[in-house]
Amino acid sequence: MGIFTRFRDIISSNINAMLDRAEDPEKLVKLMIREMEDTLIELKAACAGVMAGRKKSRRRLVETRDRESHWEARASIAVEKGRDDLAREALKEKRRFTRLAEALDQEQMEQGVLVDQYQDDIRQLEDKLATAREKQRMLVQRHVRAAGKKKAQEEIRRADSYETIAKFDELENRIERMEADADLVNYGRKPSLDQAFDKLLNEDDIEIELAALKSSQAAAAEDGDDPPVISGDTSTS
Repeated sequence: MGIFTRFRDIISSNINAMLDRAEDPEKLVKLMIREMEDTLIELKAACAGVMAGRKKSRRRLVETRDRESHWEARASIAVEKGRDDLAREALKEKRRFTRLAEALDQEQMEQGVLVDQYQDDIRQLEDKLATAREKQRMLVQRHVRAAGKKKAQEEIRRADSYETIAKFDELENRIERMEADADLVNYGRKPSLDQAFDKLLNEDDIEIELAALKSSQAAAAEDGDDPPVISGDTSTS
């Protein structure tokens, strides 16, 4: 495919429509960008070639105009000297360079038009390339977001799955067993020193209270009062 055919196809293409129909939009836009970049390089190279040719023809035009003036001056000298034969030959040379200058002048105009066209094509292609690159950037961002969303949904489904719930239940049961084991470690242990002293003091309190009760009953008996009735079995055998 020639450079201009590719250029026309690229410029006339509808990027949005092509991407909408594509099975793999990211791959397609990547290929489009590569094609545009290659075409742009060729267009710039061709434009540079025409510009170089235009400079060369401009130099030739200046030289041709100089030769034209030279032979015109020679013809004038020959006329002044009465040498019409030399004047005729000089005029023939002048005419030859005049025609060459006219051809070079026409070539200059055509090359100028071609350079302008190339530069316009380059601007159009650069705009199209910028659009394609923006599309690529947006597609990449959409792809990243879609991939992240998909991963998040997969994690949510995985968390809601029976296996995950079972694992959590198993972990909870394991923790409960560990807590029970910790309680069993303390079960049946000998009382600590503080606990032994607390027990000893409680026993002293009981003895003091018992002694006070006996003393009260003894005092009541000496006074002839009936001792206080203690609840319990009062039947006689």
